[in-house]
Amino acid sequence: MTPRAALPLLTSAVGSEQEIFALRRSGRVVAQAMGLDNQAQVRLATALSELGRDLLGVRGLNASFTLAPGEAPALLVTLRWEDRRRSPGEETLEAVGRLLPGAVRRPAVPGCLVVEQPLPGNSPSPAELAERTLRVLRAQPAPNPMEELRAQNRDLIAALEDSRAQREELQRLNEELETTNQGVVALYSELSQELEDTNRGVVALYAELDDKSRQLREAGDARTRFWANVSHELRSPANSVIGLARLLLDADEDQPAEERRHQLALIGASGSTLLALVDELLDVAKAESGRLDPHWSSVDLRILLGQLRGTMRGLVQSPAVTLVIPDPLRPPELTGDEVMLTRILRNLLSNALKFTEQGEVRLEVATERAPDGSELVVLTVTDTGVGIPVDEQERIFEEFYQVRGPHQRGRSGTGLGLPYVRRVAELLGGSVSLVSAPGRGTTVTLRLPAVPPALRTAPAAGGAPARLAVLVTVDDDPAFRSGVRPVLGEIADRVVEVPRSADALAAVRRERPDAVLLDLHMPAPDGYQLLADLAADPLLRDVPALVLTSARSADLDHRRLVHARAVVEKTGLDAARLARALALGARVGATGPAPDGPAGTPAGPGPDGPAGTPAAAAPRPHGDGTPP
Repeated sequence: MTPRAALPLLTSAVGSEQEIFALRRSGRVVAQAMGLDNQAQVRLATALSELGRDLLGVRGLNASFTLAPGEAPALLVTLRWEDRRRSPGEETLEAVGRLLPGAVRRPAVPGCLVVEQPLPGNSPSPAELAERTLRVLRAQPAPNPMEELRAQNRDLIAALEDSRAQREELQRLNEELETTNQGVVALYSELSQELEDTNRGVVALYAELDDKSRQLREAGDARTRFWANVSHELRSPANSVIGLARLLLDADEDQPAEERRHQLALIGASGSTLLALVDELLDVAKAESGRLDPHWSSVDLRILLGQLRGTMRGLVQSPAVTLVIPDPLRPPELTGDEVMLTRILRNLLSNALKFTEQGEVRLEVATERAPDGSELVVLTVTDTGVGIPVDEQERIFEEFYQVRGPHQRGRSGTGLGLPYVRRVAELLGGSVSLVSAPGRGTTVTLRLPAVPPALRTAPAAGGAPARLAVLVTVDDDPAFRSGVRPVLGEIADRVVEVPRSADALAAVRRERPDAVLLDLHMPAPDGYQLLADLAADPLLRDVPALVLTSARSADLDHRRLVHARAVVEKTGLDAARLARALALGARVGATGPAPDGPAGTPAGPGPDGPAGTPAAAAPRPHGDGTPP
């Protein structure tokens, strides 16, 4: 398709300053008629004025305005002159290029310059646009230089205003950018700090993982030692029992009675060995998990030492070894668990006798002062046996660990005795230390507080517990309140019953009791919420709160019982059990020991979860330390 010819609009000569003003005005008027905005009009008019002024004086200079139709119609302003050696200066062309980027074209023919201004996309048809422009041009008055100068000044002022507005906008944008940069810097600093903290946390996590890995390796080693030692120790008496039982089953009826009695005695001895080993394993597991609870009472050391002399004498296997357990001239008073203490001393004495071939094994009792001024009862077991190397003296307190060597020949054992001793001693509030040298014997020292710290503010074991002045009980069950009323009357001078849990806090604030008994399952607020409310109140948080419940331990939310001093079962509740729970729970606190048996347990962290559970009572051996 042949391009459509340009539509002529205006041609004017440019030979004087007045004609330059006319050229500027013509450019402004044509641009306005073409539908260009005010800024585009000023730019085009200024560009034509600058080009005309730069070429002023050139022979034959004229400017023609045409409309170029097409898909993208444009206004074309063509400047022509006769002196083809003359052209606009570079500064002028650069200035025009800034006003109209890409608008100036230089045709191949010298003495010609074209300024192209694209028209808006919504313009009328080229013919209509040309006709409208010609009509506007014919209506224009004759050019007036002063009026053109004023118009130019107005354009300049408008441009300056526009420039100032743009500068202010640019300043505002710079301020926003600076504020954004400050926010970015602050965010970067915060992110850097968080990253640094995260890195520290990762490093700590790796250290913890390394520690856990080490613990897992140690646990694996302990498990290996467990199977290596316990499987042998369990199999030996079990095989003996099975083998002897088969002999008895297969024996003739005329087998001598003496031989049959001997085989039965061997079965009984093997069964006792097996039972003792199982008891030892269970006790270590209970001590490790916190399920082995002390039963506090006054311990008569004179009687205990006498029992040990009688029971341990049978373990002396060589006439070259002497067992010495002298009676102390003035035995110290000791509050503790007699059965646990007996087992500790039996383990220490049996170990000493097992590895002493000549000399003596001695148990002595003394007292000393602890750094806090309290009295300690010191029991020392000394032997003249094989001794223990220095590098293994700490490891012998690990479960199932045994010092290897010829001294083990003919001496069975599981490696559980000393770990049990240490754990139970710590459970009683004491400690165990060891001094030994190969070939020079071993000294094991057990230090126990004369009165355990948990009981120093509680009434003496075996004595009548101190009565409470005021006791508040919160329970919505009238039958239980009626049944427990006589029990509470035996331990408290005044009992305030609160049947509605919503009234509990007001009653506690009013009465300021020595203790509060709470049921857990009540209409809102339930016992869990009351515990939290008591702990949150600065005036009430020190009032000891004990939980009375008939629910099973597995059904309790132990994480919400951390503020309870003890958990007491409602079933079979009597004054003695409740008094022990109050003595060891209300006065000792959440970290104190559990009362005797199932009467109550501390509600702090326990073996089965973060809030603990009532531990099963450990089997109670006879007074001499042997299993029942």
